[in-house]
Amino acid sequence: MVTYMNGRFVDDADANISVRARGLNYGIGCFGGIRGYLADDGKQVYVFRLDQHVERMQRSARLICLDLTVEPSRLKEIVVELLRKNDVHQDTYIRPMVISGSLELAPVLRAEDSFLIVYTLPLKRYIDKEATNVCVSSWRRVSDNAIPARAKPTAAYLNSALARREAVDNGFDEAILLTERGTVSEGSAEHVFVVRDGMLVSPPSTEDNLDGITRRTLMTLATEDLGLTVLERQIGRTELYVADEMFLCGTGAEVTPVGSVDRRPIGTGKPGPITARLKKHFEDVVRGRVEARKSWLTPIWT
Repeated sequence: MVTYMNGRFVDDADANISVRARGLNYGIGCFGGIRGYLADDGKQVYVFRLDQHVERMQRSARLICLDLTVEPSRLKEIVVELLRKNDVHQDTYIRPMVISGSLELAPVLRAEDSFLIVYTLPLKRYIDKEATNVCVSSWRRVSDNAIPARAKPTAAYLNSALARREAVDNGFDEAILLTERGTVSEGSAEHVFVVRDGMLVSPPSTEDNLDGITRRTLMTLATEDLGLTVLERQIGRTELYVADEMFLCGTGAEVTPVGSVDRRPIGTGKPGPITARLKKHFEDVVRGRVEARKSWLTPIWT
């Protein structure tokens, strides 16, 4: 496997950073998560919404006083070149990261210390269950005024890891985090949608969660392609218990139905009809089966 490290492509065995790097010692950095999907011909790979992911990476780096180190157009080229160098003909995950490469002590943010890394790995289903079982975590989502979630910062994922560990230790698959106000924020690494009376409801990005590309994609597909109604608003914890349907979504999770919350079944405990319909349409879009949405796809092999 080959990885991009700050200006050059190197073998994974040589993709190393110093143990003194601020990015390692203090979690100073941000990252993106991008998916590539194998087309039905078994050869072509489509990178999903690459433009939007690169734009968010640029905003994220700027928000935490780091720098992308390359022009956005060059980062897109790097992603495509990386997949070609690794001869990718399968579902894949791409992670661009900007970290502080400074070896100095103390957690200081400086753009000149920015270090760009991009790697890829095979990835099929992130949560491989028909319907996942979740709990509401005792850990609260870190506030945007503490660590800004919209920057997808590496340091904030300790919060996610603590919540997921608690969930798994208690026999669940995933955790739902609440804001400090007690409203629903997101999963440990996924956004939340509930269905009530035929309407999709999701917490806005002001609820201390990531400005999610998959979430926005699903809102567009639901309203423009499927004629569904989507409402962004606060969701209370107990509203999860009475939802008709519920699902998680994200680059990794895609569309993952939820079967129960805190051992209370959601609907029948199986994927509901609206969730199933949206999940199927999303799958068709990312694999290039929907002509009207092909502008969202970047083909790797020409």
